[in-house]
Amino acid sequence: MADTATTTTTVEKRGTRKERVGDVISNKMTKTIVVRVQRRFPHPRFKKVVTAYSKFYAHDEKAEAKVGDKVRIEETRPLSKLKRWRLVAVVEKSSGVDRVAA
Repeated sequence: MADTATTTTTVEKRGTRKERVGDVISNKMTKTIVVRVQRRFPHPRFKKVVTAYSKFYAHDEKAEAKVGDKVRIEETRPLSKLKRWRLVAVVEKSSGVDRVAA
C-alpha cells in the first residue's frame, strides 16, 4: 500500500517543450503569425560568427501579436501542415513605426 502512494506522487514528467524568442514578420493569416528566430554561432571551419534565421508558423488564438513585436513561442502538437508552435507571450511591443530601408 505504501508502494502505490510513492508511485503516484513521483509521476514521471514528459520532456520539456522547446521555446524560442523571435520577431513577428507577418500576421496576415487568421490566428497565425510568422516568427523569425535569429541564431548566432561560430562557423565550424572559419570560426567567424554567422547569423542564421528560421521562420516558424505559430498559433495566435487571440490575435494579440502585431508585426514587429518580440514574442516567445512554444513547441506544441501539429495544428496544421506548417504550424507546430504556439504563442506564449508578447515579450516586447513594437513602436508601431515602420522601418525605413536604406
